[in-house]
Amino acid sequence: MTDDASPSPARSTVRVHLPSQLRTLARIGGEVRIEVESPVTQGTVLDALEERYPMLRGAVRDQATRQRRPFLRFFACERDLSHESIDAPLPPAVAAGTEPFLVVGAIAGG
Repeated sequence: MTDDASPSPARSTVRVHLPSQLRTLARIGGEVRIEVESPVTQGTVLDALEERYPMLRGAVRDQATRQRRPFLRFFACERDLSHESIDAPLPPAVAAGTEPFLVVGAIAGG
């Protein structure tokens, strides 16, 4: 008898830090930990975040285009990832949960 079950995809626990206005919207107190299937990318992290906290759909990224909102930036490991491809792998330290994926509210003005 053979086992036809395919192996489950690898999962990582990613730490996500949100700005205060998004934490208030999601009714969370601080950093969240999200289970993400590999590969760990901005897209997979945001998909998992929106699945767990549906009230964030449309707040972090546009629901139609899936592009980040103009006044939000993404950072990890001291790097601005805001203009990286949504499908590019995040740094290994983020996938390992040792460094957070930061969603930061941008400040405008002059």
